[in-house]
Amino acid sequence: MRLTLLAAPALLCAAVTAQAQDVPATTAGQEALAILTEAIEVPTVAGRGEVPRLAALLTDRLVQSGFAQDDVSFVPLGETGYLTARYSGRDRSAGPIVVLAHMDVVEARAEDWERDPFTAVVEDGFVFGRGALDNKADLSMVMAALMGLKREGWIPARDIVLLFTGDEETQMRTTAAAAKAFANAALVLNADSGGGQLDADGKPFVYTVQAGEKTYADYRLTLTDAGGHSSRPDDTNPIVDMSAALSAIGAYQFPPKLSPLTKAYFEGTAATASPEIAAAMQAYAADPADQAAIATLSARPEYVGQVRTTCVPTMVEGGHAPNALPQSIRANVNCRIFPGTSRAEVMATLTQVIGNPAIAIEFIDNGTLESIESPLQPEIMAAIRAAVEERAPGLPVVPGMSAGATDSMHFRAQDIPALGVGATFIRAEDGFAHGLNERLPLATLDPGVQQWRKVLTTIAR
Repeated sequence: MRLTLLAAPALLCAAVTAQAQDVPATTAGQEALAILTEAIEVPTVAGRGEVPRLAALLTDRLVQSGFAQDDVSFVPLGETGYLTARYSGRDRSAGPIVVLAHMDVVEARAEDWERDPFTAVVEDGFVFGRGALDNKADLSMVMAALMGLKREGWIPARDIVLLFTGDEETQMRTTAAAAKAFANAALVLNADSGGGQLDADGKPFVYTVQAGEKTYADYRLTLTDAGGHSSRPDDTNPIVDMSAALSAIGAYQFPPKLSPLTKAYFEGTAATASPEIAAAMQAYAADPADQAAIATLSARPEYVGQVRTTCVPTMVEGGHAPNALPQSIRANVNCRIFPGTSRAEVMATLTQVIGNPAIAIEFIDNGTLESIESPLQPEIMAAIRAAVEERAPGLPVVPGMSAGATDSMHFRAQDIPALGVGATFIRAEDGFAHGLNERLPLATLDPGVQQWRKVLTTIAR
């Protein structure tokens, strides 16, 4: 069944009564789906100026659930901004718990998708749409959890602050500003990282708590030439030479590395992984020079980022006319850098791999920070384990490193513990964040809302 969703919960329920598998079973899950639907259909892509509109819609829902109007605010920053909602606790002097998510999404071209990326569609047990997974899913689940607790009159031990940023996918300027505004936070729980991994059959096999992340870095490569008429080619051609450089980068593999965090992740995950992957994890954790283990893990998209620094060309712009030799070409190389390696070291490696001094390379400073790992506080980890245990008994809960950068880095840079505790459980085969036909399993909504409730009520009891 294919269904275009409606934002209003009552209409949503009526539209899918005949197909129970197309709607969550609980009222809280249905509310999360309604929020998610509404959020997907606001195209919060950089440059479109739509983040304030989504923030206004989320504000209305929060106020209707019992948040005081004065406790919900939107702070504009350029065309975007960040939204906060304060859930008052018993001890107003204590540092708040910040629950972090982001409202913005990466671009999506309708002509490339099977479905309109900015129309929420339920089909085959999934919600399809840009942002369905990254990060409007957990944003919706944590909102539904706190709205339900607000209606019930629950009062936490200290303030809880919902913090939804507006440019996590690009400059993170809203994150930097919000991190300064909440420099007194005692703990950050990031909904944009961590979560449960399902095997090919849909069975949970590990839950990862993000306690660290790779450093994000972009490098611009530039090559120029005098150009000329295309009928008179010579020995220099920026497009040809840049193509060779990008091919060399694509073929290069950075040395494998193992940190205490990734070692703990592989050792903890091996217990429930498939036999082949488990053997590779155990071998790599014991010896990061094991070539067979490295090859096995690097071949899997969910593990390649845990093994080494990765750099890939992501954008190319060159030439000025179809009948002229190119005068210039620029390319962007995006790197996700393993903790302990500096951005300067990576640039030096790229320069060596390219091997062409005519190609200029520069680091693009977009406000991202060097990677810092967060401490694993026993009482916080116990609360997370309790919530996951309630959802999936016996499931290993392990610390991990995110291969992609998140808003957490701005809080970690201020020595504020930040842990990724997303409630989405998904197979690697279904993880299309930033890609075509992005989707979220409907089955994650009901237990996901309950997981957020359990985590928050345990930590802030």
